[in-house]
Amino acid sequence: MLLAVVLAAYLASRDASGVADTESGLSVVAVAELPAEVRTTLELIERDGSFPYERDGAVFGNREELLPDQQVGYYREYTVPTPGEGDRGARRLVTGRDGEVYYSADHYESFVRVLDP
Repeated sequence: MLLAVVLAAYLASRDASGVADTESGLSVVAVAELPAEVRTTLELIERDGSFPYERDGAVFGNREELLPDQQVGYYREYTVPTPGEGDRGARRLVTGRDGEVYYSADHYESFVRVLDP
């Protein structure tokens, strides 16, 4: 319910200040506004694979401390393919054990909270 309220506020505002997730303080973005490859990766996560990269599903350590503090093993990381890249590229999804999803377009230098995953 809270996510629906936050998403509605985000879609209604659409100004430069954006909307922040109350738990993480990160900007909130609807999954429909992210690259199509994010949706494809989310579908793979829902189906539990098979993932194209060996590191997909590995524990994300949150060493950057940009996500809410949780115990080791709480977060998992997944590659979001970048068209034209010969390797994994910089785009990632990080999921939390309670179902939260975060997206990084710049290899963990910044994140947004993804709604409606």
